[in-house]
Amino acid sequence: MQINPYLFILPRTPGQIVWNYKDHTQHELDLDYSSRLAQLIHNPELYDNDNIIDTQLLNAGILTTSTINSPAWGWDELSKIYHIGTRNIPCEHIPKNIHEWARQYLEHCNEVLASSAPAHDMADRITGGRIALPSPSAPKDDSLSNALIRRKTCRSFTGSPIRLRDVGSLLYLTLGYLREREDDCDDSIAEGLDVRRSSPSGGGLNACEGYLLIQNVEDLAPGVYAYHPAEHALSLINRSPDTALGNLLGGQHFINNLPLGLFITARFDRLWWKYPHSRAYRMAFVEAGHLSQTFQLAATALGMNTWLTGAFTDDQIDTLLQLENGNEQPLFFVGCGESDGQAMCQEMRDLLRGTPA
Repeated sequence: MQINPYLFILPRTPGQIVWNYKDHTQHELDLDYSSRLAQLIHNPELYDNDNIIDTQLLNAGILTTSTINSPAWGWDELSKIYHIGTRNIPCEHIPKNIHEWARQYLEHCNEVLASSAPAHDMADRITGGRIALPSPSAPKDDSLSNALIRRKTCRSFTGSPIRLRDVGSLLYLTLGYLREREDDCDDSIAEGLDVRRSSPSGGGLNACEGYLLIQNVEDLAPGVYAYHPAEHALSLINRSPDTALGNLLGGQHFINNLPLGLFITARFDRLWWKYPHSRAYRMAFVEAGHLSQTFQLAATALGMNTWLTGAFTDDQIDTLLQLENGNEQPLFFVGCGESDGQAMCQEMRDLLRGTPA
């Protein structure tokens, strides 16, 4: 007898939840069952066919008579639980043809729309005055192929200021609700889900938000700003952090003079509303990745270089962005500015070349 290797135990008074994260099944155990499971974890050979608890644990898949192979995994158990636990969306009935799919998906959407959607914009949380951004202008070079070829990650920035009109263009192309697509109507799209960004978004939910950390932008005071895509405007939500940018981003101090950075957050409540399965957690990161790449290509077309990272202490960024509950979480950071084009900072190049500091 063996213990199923895909179990995660959650203490929930008055008992505990045993979650089989591979099969997406959960079982609630009272004290007697929990105590017996603890004994069997300590010594599976104590299994007794005449013990009703033992047989029920076996029938539930918590115990197994066969060896269950676990995949080779180089990271920790938490990442393994996340990966396996978000695999294979449970589906009671897989559509056999396009007609079944259409009916089933429509039923799902109608069930979702029967409940109120989370607020589409952050306006309900951020009520301060708005700073209108300049209308977006065409980049210096709007060739996609050139932007793709020229895009590179740089770690050496001059600190020169960015023009406000370039900030407006950058945000509009990355996060803005494109006015150019307002006439691209489709009567199959539900009201409130019809706005379009330049990057794809799961379910058309636009579940990511953007927060600017401004250090050197012409005609804009340093600070932390929320971007309102429907209005193409900013609102100040916090003063500049009282510490170097590198202290917020994993000690990467080569970025301290970056003139502009963008924190990309995910509104999990929007995803929960339409997609209740944990698979949707993956989609939050996918959407943040789309936006990050769009930001970099737009910045490159505007004549800037870019840098990006996922290294930060979430608690610090929550405070900086005034994220007050778990519905919205920071996922990624990307920044841009004038650069000498070097992939590595001078200090690292000196170390690699053996040059004394």
